[in-house]
Amino acid sequence: MTAPVTTPVTTTPVIELRGLTRTYPGPPPVEALLPADMVIEQGDYVTVTGPSGSGKSTLLHLLGLLDTPTDGIYLLDGLDANAMPDRDRSALRGRRIGFVFQSFHLLPYRTAEENVLLAQLYNRTPRARRRAFAQEALAQVGLAHRIDALPTTLSGGERQRVAIARALVSRPSLLLCDEPTGNLDSQNAATVLDLFDELHTAGLTVVVITHDPNVARRANRAVAIRDGVLHA
Repeated sequence: MTAPVTTPVTTTPVIELRGLTRTYPGPPPVEALLPADMVIEQGDYVTVTGPSGSGKSTLLHLLGLLDTPTDGIYLLDGLDANAMPDRDRSALRGRRIGFVFQSFHLLPYRTAEENVLLAQLYNRTPRARRRAFAQEALAQVGLAHRIDALPTTLSGGERQRVAIARALVSRPSLLLCDEPTGNLDSQNAATVLDLFDELHTAGLTVVVITHDPNVARRANRAVAIRDGVLHA
């Protein structure tokens, strides 16, 4: 059973896009995201689908504050991310967004607990509480019994759950996932998707970028992107 997720109490949307665009300079310039409007409320579970080259990665990078838009407004928890200097954007990303990627990006010679603990070095978590928070996050994903295991001894599904624990440890407003089942077999993929269901039920806002219709089906809302046009 997944423990309740603690998320900031807010009546404002977690994500609000107003005319957000991204054009990569040329020649010729590439309009990767045409003016996009979207609202994602607290507790939503949204999937974004589209073929290769449709703009999914561009949207992911903008939502995750890994890139800056060419134009438009992006509000994260009501905060205008585009108006912030880079240092403040990085701090906002560390506090409010948890990332889960297709590749697990775990340090192979660090235990599961250490991989999760290290994620807290950049979000100002008090040193005295980091270990307890890491253990709590691992318990949340059903891996309390594997805290001392190295990634090389874990299954693919377990490694992805460690990565999810690492994303959850900062108690983010948004869990942003990029093809999170892409490297998993069907059984482990189902386990991870069941975990996302539980996290969503517990109140966490989940956004999953995927090309897999089986993954998209699990969300309570699906949006599509085609040729840089977001159909929200």
